[in-house]
Amino acid sequence: MKIMDFISKDAIKVGLESTTKREVIGELVDLLIKARKVRKDAKGKVVRVLMEREKAGSTGIGQGIAIPHARSTSVKDVVIAFGSSPGGIEFSALDGEPVYIIFLLMAPKESTGLHLKILAKISRLLKDKYFRMDLKDAKIPEKVIRIIKKEDQ
Repeated sequence: MKIMDFISKDAIKVGLESTTKREVIGELVDLLIKARKVRKDAKGKVVRVLMEREKAGSTGIGQGIAIPHARSTSVKDVVIAFGSSPGGIEFSALDGEPVYIIFLLMAPKESTGLHLKILAKISRLLKDKYFRMDLKDAKIPEKVIRIIKKEDQ
């Protein structure tokens, strides 16, 4: 299982424009819509389920990283969107610091096992500070893809 099996170039944005947690989640869901991984009419429901998950506890895990994730009947497959923010976003992260790297993960309601495996794999990759720095410094989606592919062996 590789992260790149669940993410496409259309679902990667370097230089997120949003400045709040809700806006960023909406912007990343828009990427999934653009990549045809989420139906346009499901955006509100997907954002709502992700924000409900955030109320249970922030997915801002510290060190400039957030991994918002949820399961929903609005997606048929596990899908990932990636975004980076040069200025950082207030995400109520565990360490109180802004978030610069965001992996958004959506899974079908019945996909608990795979959802958790992918979440764990993303978390493991992000423990490497050089991986985090490279993602944060990437200026184009193709560079993000190369960085992920290199580490996602």
